[in-house]
Amino acid sequence: MYEASVGLFVPYLRNLSALLDKGVAYAEARKFNPTVLLGMRLAPNMYDLAQQVGEACRHAVVASALLAQREPVALPVLEHDMAGLQARIATSIEFIESLSRAAIDAAAEQNVFFRLKNGTELPFTGRTLLLTFSVPQFFFHVTTAYNLLRHAGVELVKKDYLGRK
Repeated sequence: MYEASVGLFVPYLRNLSALLDKGVAYAEARKFNPTVLLGMRLAPNMYDLAQQVGEACRHAVVASALLAQREPVALPVLEHDMAGLQARIATSIEFIESLSRAAIDAAAEQNVFFRLKNGTELPFTGRTLLLTFSVPQFFFHVTTAYNLLRHAGVELVKKDYLGRK
């Protein structure tokens, strides 16, 4: 359970941070404010880049906290600036890495409830939370962030998404 949560969330949050760095470098090389990238959307009714990053962090933090039976760290208010998003990613990583491996590994069959933004609680076991909800949600938002940056012209390749091995 630990490897399927912390072992995925942390490296891909680091990759997401590196993607944002590449977006900043791209904007600076072309002499425009990198904040412009944060408002980009693939469709009018989809979250923008800043919110995609925010949701990736939220799903990683909340899922990890639920598995470890801890309260999730309070993430800073989502700002549309690169420094704020980088701080959010760093806070998420620090929190997730602080959680007990033993507690997370023991969470497969425990009952957990994921609370949606509207207050609705979804029931899961630790395993089903992770495998059918949180990991897919996390990767949806990380992938969408990658796609938004690619669409903007940032020179990214699959290795940037997957991370350097």
